[in-house]
Amino acid sequence: MFISDASAQSLIPGLDGNLTSFLPIILMFVVLYFLMIRPQMKRQKEQKSMMDALAKGDEVVTSGGVLGKVVKVTDTHVTLEVANGTEILVQKAAVTTLLPKGTIKSL
Repeated sequence: MFISDASAQSLIPGLDGNLTSFLPIILMFVVLYFLMIRPQMKRQKEQKSMMDALAKGDEVVTSGGVLGKVVKVTDTHVTLEVANGTEILVQKAAVTTLLPKGTIKSL
């Protein structure tokens, strides 16, 4: 009726029962790190380096979908020329993509 002490012990010798019960949770966090956290950190690092490298004459796309050529860059803002003689001021964080030179033909 009762389980003997020998059969109630851990099936894996040398491991405590508490460690084996936490093993799936630990593995889940490791997988979560490699599938979600690490790629997100890499994307943030690439975005920051792209924003730091913005210079006059670069062609960019903002988060709102506006295409323009960089006219002036400050610490927190970027002035974009969206049409001949039309400039807008956007936050640097709104710049999402750096386009190859010559992508915007109409400016």
